[in-house]
Amino acid sequence: MFDRTDQLAVDTIRLLSVDQVEEANSGHPGLPMGAAPMAYTLWSKHLSLNPANPSWINRDRFVLSAGHGSAMLYSLLHLSGFDVSLEDLKNFRQLGSKTPGHPEVHQTPGVETTTGPLGQGFANSVGMAMAEAHLRELYNEPDYPIIDHYTYCLVGDGDLQEGISYEAGSLAGHLNLNKLVVLYDSNDVQLDGPVSKAFSEDIKGRFEAQGWDYIFVEDGTDLNQIHAAIDKAKQVDKPSLIEIKTVIGQGAPDQGKAAVHGSPIGKEGRQKAVESYAWPYQENFYIPEEVKDRFDETIIKEGQAKNQAWDDLFARYKEEYPEKAQALDKALARDLPDNWEQALPTYSAGDDKATRALSNEVINAIAQSLPNFWGGSADLSGSNKTVIDQGEDFAKDNYTGRNIWYGVREHAMASALNGIILHGGTYSFVSTFFVFSDYLRPAVRLAALSHVPAIYVLTHDSVAVGEDGPTHEPVEQLASFRAMPNLNVIRPADGNETAAAWKIAIESKDRPTMIVLTRQGLPGLNQTKEDRFEHVKHGGYVISSQEGNKPDGILLASGSELALTLQAQEALRQEGIDVSVVSMPSFNLFDEQSEAYKETVLPSKVTKRLAIEMGASFGWDRYTGLEGNSLAIDKFGSSGPGKEVVASYGFTVDQIVKAYKSL
Repeated sequence: MFDRTDQLAVDTIRLLSVDQVEEANSGHPGLPMGAAPMAYTLWSKHLSLNPANPSWINRDRFVLSAGHGSAMLYSLLHLSGFDVSLEDLKNFRQLGSKTPGHPEVHQTPGVETTTGPLGQGFANSVGMAMAEAHLRELYNEPDYPIIDHYTYCLVGDGDLQEGISYEAGSLAGHLNLNKLVVLYDSNDVQLDGPVSKAFSEDIKGRFEAQGWDYIFVEDGTDLNQIHAAIDKAKQVDKPSLIEIKTVIGQGAPDQGKAAVHGSPIGKEGRQKAVESYAWPYQENFYIPEEVKDRFDETIIKEGQAKNQAWDDLFARYKEEYPEKAQALDKALARDLPDNWEQALPTYSAGDDKATRALSNEVINAIAQSLPNFWGGSADLSGSNKTVIDQGEDFAKDNYTGRNIWYGVREHAMASALNGIILHGGTYSFVSTFFVFSDYLRPAVRLAALSHVPAIYVLTHDSVAVGEDGPTHEPVEQLASFRAMPNLNVIRPADGNETAAAWKIAIESKDRPTMIVLTRQGLPGLNQTKEDRFEHVKHGGYVISSQEGNKPDGILLASGSELALTLQAQEALRQEGIDVSVVSMPSFNLFDEQSEAYKETVLPSKVTKRLAIEMGASFGWDRYTGLEGNSLAIDKFGSSGPGKEVVASYGFTVDQIVKAYKSL
């Protein structure tokens, strides 16, 4: 099955990885030197991809969850014919290069997802496998396996110690994601030292208990053993974990020790590795001709042939199922139906509901327009109001379902969403209480960093939660997420702003969106109806002007506080004080507007400004200025009836009037 050239290819991957780390004087040589045999076996004998068409929808996905081993991935991408040159390898970890310290999707052709924070890639892989199963059931027809591929993930000990791996593994087993195969680089060493110092689990028992198949490979250098294990995993009707025993930094002087995990091995260390591998060449970054030919035969040409066969199949599919083919093409391109937003509901005064309930109406309107729209909640769909009414449940016996039961797995849920979106072909969302967004923050950060248009529906957004008390009342979350780059944070005030927030989320192609919603009912506002999409898209707008030519001052509010602020405006008018009111559903969108537009909303000559929001005051000062102030909450909440808690923190018309007059 394997010959001398295959072993030469393994050693080429090892030494290209070592040379990248040496050139940069920075990086992690240990994993590539130990895991190269399993990676080469997977890529040469199993992985179906086309380097000339990296976005081919039916390619297998390979995720390096142990992202610190990025040098190995870049070596594979270069050898496999992706647009990653030898010069790119020599620029490893350099500013602006295609080969950053940890893999970044959209930065390097062939990289499927951004990894490095351990466990994320594993959970991303679960999401990719979910997306494959969903699209497979939606679009495949007899004799037309249009969507039919595997998701492979390489993990290390650290990945499996992270809590997210337990959540994601449990979900994958429950959903019986049988086209998910995880290779476990089991080398008994982590950064600080032996794994045994911190980790002594029965991995076999753990994964079998979660509904996985488990396979053990005793010798991680035996390509035939590894090949047989992967082949077996592909035949099993459940997700598979293959534990492969390796030696970290194999061939280096400190092989098998923590010292080789994350530091260059040096010139002498490289020479020792060369001798260990019986490598006959002295030149750095050297690729033997027979290795180039082997990659050309087994990956490049075979990948092109597989892609061409799929193209031919899809052409016949288009003839027999033209509507389905067109729908899939549009889904993959994220092309929306013309004037799709016209299906979004419009609201008026009297439409008094919590924005979470209004959001549910919008979700179901979107679901009618977009058949590839699905999502779920962390065991809170009834509270978050995120159920797609005609959607059925996504389950191991019904992958067409549109309602995903994520269970109480917030972190894995959000990370799986990243995998779902990166896989392509669907729009999707996840949901939980806003205060529990702290459990999913790392995945949100990676979505923002990776330009993944994920959608987060976060409800119960303030101390108005009431009786559940401070553990369930978000205070600092708005400010903290507003600080995250490339994340839309939108807190709508009523149904019209909620519909507009969803329009922004659905139409986004390179940025995640967080929609922050109330538990308590809010009054519908006639003022939000006109130009609602434009107004919310601008982040902030004047919802109620002053009566005179120039306002005496400005009141700013978001979400549930907007209606209260409008009442305060009227109360101030009764006292002869003429202020305007600004709705500020999204800081980041407002900040992106022109200076001229921002001046129309917040005239620089009007310095008497008060912001009103049931959350931390942090951040509002950029709009209120040194002469303004905030009526906000810079301490934790309290337990009690919601209206009483809100009033106790000063959110009444009288208190707003008093706070403004004190400026």
